[in-house]
Parts: sequence; C-alpha cells; structure tokens
Amino acid sequence: MKPTTFEITPKAVQDYCDAHTTTPTPQLQQIERWVHLHSAYPRMVSGHYQGAFLSMVSQMMQPKIVVEIGSFVGYSAICLAQGLAEGGVVHTIEVNDELEDVIQNNLREAHLSHQVQVHIGDAHTLIPSLPNNIDLAYIDADKPSTPTYYEMLLAKMRIGGILLIDNILWSGKVLRTDLNPDADTHLLDQLNHDVQHDPRVENILLPLRDGIMMVRKKAL
Repeated sequence: MKPTTFEITPKAVQDYCDAHTTTPTPQLQQIERWVHLHSAYPRMVSGHYQGAFLSMVSQMMQPKIVVEIGSFVGYSAICLAQGLAEGGVVHTIEVNDELEDVIQNNLREAHLSHQVQVHIGDAHTLIPSLPNNIDLAYIDADKPSTPTYYEMLLAKMRIGGILLIDNILWSGKVLRTDLNPDADTHLLDQLNHDVQHDPRVENILLPLRDGIMMVRKKAL
C-alpha cells in the first residue's frame, strides 16, 4: 500500500508566515545554507520559522536548564540558547559523532560555546546523567525512541516545565494510519494519543512545520 501524505500548511500560507516572522541572524542563515549544500537531509535543520518558535519559547521562559535530543548541526540549540537566564545551560545530545566538529564550530561562531554543552552518544544512557528540574526540553531524534525520551525527560522536568516533540504529524500520515502501515506512523499516532490522555500534563498539538506537540508538566 502506497503511503499517503498530506500538505500540513499550504505553501502560500507558509511563505506568508515566513515573511512575517523575525528574520534569523546572519549566522543562522549561514548554517541553513551550509546544510542545504552539504547534507543529504536538509529538512533535518530546524530553519527560519521553527527556529524562531524555539527561540520565542525560550525567551518567554528564560530557562536555566534546557535539554535537546538531536543536535544535528546545532541550529536549534542556538535558538534554544537565545532565551537562557543568566548562568543557564543548554544540554544538547547528538548520536552521530561525525557531526561534533560541525556543531562545535557553529557554537563558537555564535559565541555560545560556554552556554551549550554538547553530549555525543546514546541519549538513553546520557539523559540520566543530566541535571534534574529541567525547564525546557526539545525532542527531535530517532522516532522509535521518542516515547522513551518523553518519559525519561518528563520525569526530570520541574512542574511547569515545557517539553516540545517535533515531527509529531509525520508529513500528515498520522491522519490516516490505515493508509500508512509503517511502524513510525503508528508509533507517533499512539504517542499523540498517550500524551492526550496523560494526567501529568497539559498539551497542545501545533501544526507548525511537521507538527510540534507542546507539553506542560503540571502538579498532580
């Protein structure tokens, strides 16, 4: 059966939104250009619109502790660092050690090496070593592990902390799981269902780019 995808946001609408969203810094623009020139998977970079959203959330929260799963080239880590409180740190985890030099170079160019700690390795083993009372977390990594990362991070977050999960609409395939039998589609659809019925959180699913589930940990 051929997978079925849906246009989440019409291109004309997305272009209009992009045109009326704060322009990224020249350095972020340079990173995005580099990815399109040198990466086989340029869609993996957060980019202008989503990056502006991450930056805005961070600036509204003024977090002290931020955790990101899936650094890629460091674009989103830079955006998440833009709202850090004094002394705050972004802990970003990347499994691909070949990207470490790229990430570190981009952080140096952004003058954020002292505010972003890069952890190279498996997030399953690294998350337990990170600080508790996480203020803000962002998951954009291997999809089969996303439910596990959700549970691990939520357990370490403070009450009122915000957790963001990327690619939760999966090119719209979660709308028709009957036409999309692949395991990732069903896993993400189930995760959306589980978050919706999780008594520990309040949540809103945003049709931003490929979908972001925004979760707020609440007191029980």
